[in-house]
Amino acid sequence: MENESYDAAQRLSIKLPELELLASIGTMLQKLQWQVTVAESCTAGGIGYALTSVAGSSAWFEQGFIVYSNSAKTAMLDVAPQLLRDNGAVSEPVAAAMAEGAARRAGAEVALSVSGIAGPGGGTAEKPVGTVCFGWCLPKGTVTERQVFSGDRSAVREQTIVYSLAKLHRLLQNL
Repeated sequence: MENESYDAAQRLSIKLPELELLASIGTMLQKLQWQVTVAESCTAGGIGYALTSVAGSSAWFEQGFIVYSNSAKTAMLDVAPQLLRDNGAVSEPVAAAMAEGAARRAGAEVALSVSGIAGPGGGTAEKPVGTVCFGWCLPKGTVTERQVFSGDRSAVREQTIVYSLAKLHRLLQNL
């Protein structure tokens, strides 16, 4: 069964170290009897796709949210329109609200969110292409971060997916 997961992941370009990280996340969540959900903007489902590449992920992953537009963030995750106006979609306060809204809506103990500018356009001096804001909501509270990645659209999205999951892994290890 494990080789089947690895073979499928290889075809879908998930590398073995990433698959091992994902399996470890799943093991920790299952041990805690917790569910994880995702709220994704710039990755458009890539994080949920990665998480569910692990066989047995249905034990700890039930649903995710792809919220590309501001109206979707408001409608699906209860992100306040004023928060979006004041900070912009690519901001740590919005990433926090997305993660918290996803956790609440999905009934999950853990949620992670991403909102960013993958490019090639859309960047500004304050928020250049490659800027991504992250949110990780756990029972102890919400953590946010801002990173700026380099590369083309695909590279920014891939780095976002890997970074968000690696940080989730570290947060779960430090509970």
